[in-house]
Amino acid sequence: MDHAPETTIVDTPRVWCDGAGDIRGGKNYKPASLGHPRVWMEIDEKGYVDCGYCDRRFVLQGGPADDGNVPDASVTGAAA
Repeated sequence: MDHAPETTIVDTPRVWCDGAGDIRGGKNYKPASLGHPRVWMEIDEKGYVDCGYCDRRFVLQGGPADDGNVPDASVTGAAA
């Protein structure tokens, strides 16, 4: 079983997460209704930041942590 965090490639060093990236949409959608409070984070010199609530990892595109081997969860529907 793979326990790697969900990873999203982003193009800005300032990102937010509400834990609801994969549950968006539908007529009954309410922001973060099944997620967590929205938090803003800043990607530092490591090139990535992890959400303290849900462990989602945000990797800065072209940054030191973007080695080209990171599967981009946003391609499969997770929004950053």
